Amino acid sequence: MKNPIRFVLPALVLALAGCASQGSLDMVRNDVDAIKTRLFSVERDLGGTREESTERLGEIEKGFKSDVATMRKLSADIQASIDSVRTEMQALNGRIDDIALSVKKPSEELQRFSDDANKRIIALEDRVIKLQTALDDLNKKIAGQPQQNADVPATPDALYMKGLESFKAGDMPGARDIFTKFLEQYPKHDLAANAHYWIGETYYSEKKYDQAILAFQEVIKNYPQKDKVPAAMLKQSLAFKAIKDNKSARYVLKKLVETHPKSDEAKKARELLKGIK
Repeated sequence: MKNPIRFVLPALVLALAGCASQGSLDMVRNDVDAIKTRLFSVERDLGGTREESTERLGEIEKGFKSDVATMRKLSADIQASIDSVRTEMQALNGRIDDIALSVKKPSEELQRFSDDANKRIIALEDRVIKLQTALDDLNKKIAGQPQQNADVPATPDALYMKGLESFKAGDMPGARDIFTKFLEQYPKHDLAANAHYWIGETYYSEKKYDQAILAFQEVIKNYPQKDKVPAAMLKQSLAFKAIKDNKSARYVLKKLVETHPKSDEAKKARELLKGIK
């Protein structure tokens, strides 16, 4: 935009030239020069102000963009942290589930092992007793001895076998009575430890864990060299666990591992120890 003063000043000079003295003219010229100087100073200051304002606006805009970038980075970092925490929580929940499963699994496997072992033991003892009974009958026939009443077991092995058959049939009280009778009649028999063990099993099956613990203890205490001891110790520890006596259960399991380290029951005991605190 053109400065209006530039048009006014020449007209003013011409008007004054005809009616003013040279001194007045000089004064006017001085005033005009002063005005020009002031205008130049104002324009210069205005230019500096504009330049400074532009620079400050540029700095503000730059700072704003930097702050926006910083906030976006901070937001991204926070989101990444949240995602990381969620991932860790999911992994932790997975580990908790794995731990709960691992604690439960040995107990279930141990119960299956115990049930399978009992079935195999019964089957083996069944075969042995039947062979022994057949052999006794054959010997009696050879010796010419008359057969006894079929309702009364002719031999200790036959009486023991009758107890096993009752146990397999699920008649726990009946099996317990027969094994008790066996022990009363043949306390020194080689199958006495087994009879005590099966008495413990009848109590355990009926969830009478206190009586089961005492019956298994008879095997552990009185027949330390018999093959039934590891099985009795394992089942006794399960009975302790069933009544929430974990301290006693751990003690029996550790004793089983120490005294019969190579037995199948010791392997199961090591697994069970991991889940009992």
